[in-house]
Amino acid sequence: MINLIWLKTFCTLVEVGHFTKTAELLYMTQSGVSQQVKKLEQQLGTALLIREGKSFSLTDAGIKLNQQGQNLLQRSAELEKAIKYDDQYTGTVSIASPGSIGLTLYPYMLDIQQQHATLSIDYKFAPNKNIAQDLVERKIDIGLVTELSKAENIVSQKVTDEPLVLVTSHDISRISWEKLTKIGFINHPDGQHHAQLLLSKNFPQFEHISQLSHRGFSNQISLILEPVSRGIGFTVLPLNAVNAFGNPQALKVHALENSVNETLYLCQNRHTLENNRSKFIKSKIINFII
Repeated sequence: MINLIWLKTFCTLVEVGHFTKTAELLYMTQSGVSQQVKKLEQQLGTALLIREGKSFSLTDAGIKLNQQGQNLLQRSAELEKAIKYDDQYTGTVSIASPGSIGLTLYPYMLDIQQQHATLSIDYKFAPNKNIAQDLVERKIDIGLVTELSKAENIVSQKVTDEPLVLVTSHDISRISWEKLTKIGFINHPDGQHHAQLLLSKNFPQFEHISQLSHRGFSNQISLILEPVSRGIGFTVLPLNAVNAFGNPQALKVHALENSVNETLYLCQNRHTLENNRSKFIKSKIINFII
């Protein structure tokens, strides 16, 4: 493989046409220029210059090397520039979050993408455990979770607290433990976690979600409240998800004695070298949520 440093010295010498001026241009000594050209000739096993006192001419090999070497040096410089280029408005940022926050955050991310044509947002809705695994495996740049992972290579920062609420159809005006066991639970990917947090604080009888009859499941955040609105069962969700439902008059959000907030964390893999576009999007997410 051709030594690019020696090649640059050779091509500069051909362009300038003088050893001393080449040395000055490259901040080298004249003997250093001569040595690098000789090393290049030794590496290639052929003469590149015909030395004529203080001047020189090119051999056929020298002419070919100069022509193709200039292209090689240009491509090398372009590659180096591309690798070092780290514009905050260029490239892809991959994000994953639970659906509740994603309902409002994803449209905001699209607003930002529309403002910057070279920026791309990959957004995935997923439960906490899947987001944590994707962070560990470096499949995403930024993860928003409501339940911290124990993985050592995930770093997190608290962003905000979001209220959890118990939701039924609009025709149920009052709620009790007996009523909950009768109408049953509409589950979702984080349903067990949410129910454990809210119901355990408000109903002494509650121990585990299995005490409630299973009345359905949906992993689509926009559809979780559809069976609830039809009176098929109740569920527990962050307030953001309830506020985003398209038919709010069909729902009843119940005020419980003990309110419970769910903490939202922004997480990243500690071993990932953060680029400027990820920093930019992270700051936008934090400002938006707070």
